Amino acid sequence: MRAAALLCALCLLPLPPGAAGTRGSPWARAQDYLKRFYPSDSETREADSFEARLKLMQRFFRLPVTGVLNSRVIEIMQKPRCGVPDIAEYSLFPTQPKWISRVVTYRVVSYTKDLPRVTVNQLVAKALTMWSQEVPLSFRRVLVGTADIMISFARGAHGDSHPFDGPGNTLAHAFAPGPGLGGDAHFDEDERWTDGSRIGVNFLITATHELGHSLGLGHSSDPDAVMYPTYRVRDSKNFKLSPDDIEGIQKLYGKKSKSRKN
Repeated sequence: MRAAALLCALCLLPLPPGAAGTRGSPWARAQDYLKRFYPSDSETREADSFEARLKLMQRFFRLPVTGVLNSRVIEIMQKPRCGVPDIAEYSLFPTQPKWISRVVTYRVVSYTKDLPRVTVNQLVAKALTMWSQEVPLSFRRVLVGTADIMISFARGAHGDSHPFDGPGNTLAHAFAPGPGLGGDAHFDEDERWTDGSRIGVNFLITATHELGHSLGLGHSSDPDAVMYPTYRVRDSKNFKLSPDDIEGIQKLYGKKSKSRKN
């Protein structure tokens, strides 16, 4: 990642009043990041302040909680990531919803130009299998009509009030189980999607993360978890859910019996 090359001495100081700066400044970019991923519905100015949000981020990412914008914080802010906020009680995940039916349907509505359709279908099925191996859920693909989970690739504004932002930055987002957009997973077509055999954003890794949201999981602060919010390159052949992911999904749906798992 680009990280510290963009820093200046100003970034190591506490934020003074009114120091949001120009639109392209580190302060402005950091402020935008915190508003997007650490939203607040508090009516108090103190709880809604830059410093308060920054402390929430530092706590989530297991950093020293100082309220100071430093190089480590900016390094994390510059990493490609999921568009779902890190605070579970806000926005898309208010009450830890889950699917009631033990059979969840899904449909790939639109595809990326970067991968053959058959590859996208195979990777989506593989991602869902990782989750179904741990809980008493099964997934059924449908080819027409409305499914519980509608999967699509799109650019910019795409009808859900959460527009994509071009290459890098936000890679994808998904909605918790429910009616309408509930369960749907959207991927930014401005990314270069790959099956892991070349340079680009690994679709299997991203899809497994987003479909975790589609099942009701929020973000994890465990760096080894699939549900960690920032993207990192992993070996597709050895890619699997972490103990933290398994614990989270089993809290929602219970454990799969050993006889069915085997």
